Amino acid sequence: MKQGLFKVRQYLLSGVSYAIPFVACGGILIAVAIAFAPMGPGGPDFSRSPFLKLIMDIGSSAFSLLVPVLAGYIAFGMADRPGLVPGFVGGAIANQIGAGFLGGLVAGLLAGLVVMLIKKVKIPRYFKPVMPILVIPVIASLIVGFVMFRFLGLPIRDLMAGLSSWLAVMGTGNRVLLAAVLGAMIAFDMGGPVNKVAFFFGAAMIKEGNFAPMGACAAAICVPPLGLGLATLLARKSWTQQEREAGYASLAMGMIGITEGAIPFAASDPLRVIPVIMFGSMIAAVIAMLGGVGDHAPHGGPIVIPVVDNRLAYVLAIAAGSLAVALLINAVKKFTASRT
Repeated sequence: MKQGLFKVRQYLLSGVSYAIPFVACGGILIAVAIAFAPMGPGGPDFSRSPFLKLIMDIGSSAFSLLVPVLAGYIAFGMADRPGLVPGFVGGAIANQIGAGFLGGLVAGLLAGLVVMLIKKVKIPRYFKPVMPILVIPVIASLIVGFVMFRFLGLPIRDLMAGLSSWLAVMGTGNRVLLAAVLGAMIAFDMGGPVNKVAFFFGAAMIKEGNFAPMGACAAAICVPPLGLGLATLLARKSWTQQEREAGYASLAMGMIGITEGAIPFAASDPLRVIPVIMFGSMIAAVIAMLGGVGDHAPHGGPIVIPVVDNRLAYVLAIAAGSLAVALLINAVKKFTASRT
């Protein structure tokens, strides 16, 4: 059981690792286009900015590939190259029927499983050369497409729509709980699978027209690297020379919304660092949610300030979370050092 779950995690990580560049590319281009476009009553007005509209379209095109790439490379991780075509087809269908990233995850796992089963069928030797390039892609795509269109796709689409509706009408208490969970997940593994689940959830909600979950994620994303970098500046004697140098890099990575900037600190001292950064990101996410922050681009950190709603609350959320991390980690280090 444990080994099976570990394999599924590896398959999902395979898809996520290939999908992230598409998210980053699409997110940054969308953010740039929205940031420089004149704002009208209904949001950014591209009618007199054809070049910004072009950048917006390119970014949207890159972002729209997220689900097919995610599904395709999950299947690739399970079944190698024969899994690519049915995986991409399943992901494209998930996009087409509005099943979102959850549909992509299911389609990728389904495609990989179907191809793995087909590969176990014993066939005459002279058929083997055409199996991976013709027979398996056609048969597996047909099966995956049929299952997605007829059985799985629509329930997943309804689930995503229901989730979006629930988010839209949930009370303040539930919003705070959601933001706290998202913030903790974002900081827990700093770019790992738990982080990506929260991030993809926020990104998926953008497509549903609900920008608040991504606003909470965006504020939480940069808190671990900014907070730890700030900590090295506030109490320099508590950190080694190497850690102080890592602090500068961490600050730079935090400014552009890369949570992985905190990894050097967490890797060397996980028991103290990870709980602290989870707490800081939870603070930032909750403040962002309560402050009505909405992020229109699938990215986080100060770099997306031009495209967020309620910018003052967004800055306050990041500052509060980062300061909490800096003060708390320095206090924890000082306390533990005094007892040794």
